[in-house]
Amino acid sequence: MLLFSMAGLALTSPVLAQAGEPVITLEQAVSQVQRETGGKVLSASTVRRGRGSFEHRIKVLTPSGHVRVMTVTTEGAKGPASADSTKNPAGDGEGNKEKN
Repeated sequence: MLLFSMAGLALTSPVLAQAGEPVITLEQAVSQVQRETGGKVLSASTVRRGRGSFEHRIKVLTPSGHVRVMTVTTEGAKGPASADSTKNPAGDGEGNKEKN
């Protein structure tokens, strides 16, 4: 079962680019992220990036247990979704800790 944020549920029709051409819907973006990550979608929403430009942000729980926020631009699905951030980044755990 997919859980969507309220903002994500409001967008069910395609967003139109300024040129009037149809672009990727939130549902299509969610499907794309699920295929690419094999994870469970926790939430999805569409946000404005600039003048007439939008992106879909999909929070997903990966099979390895990490929470990632993936972004898909509404201009189309030409490339893979990008990961904006990870809640539990890989590494030795020393990354951003302040040392005294």
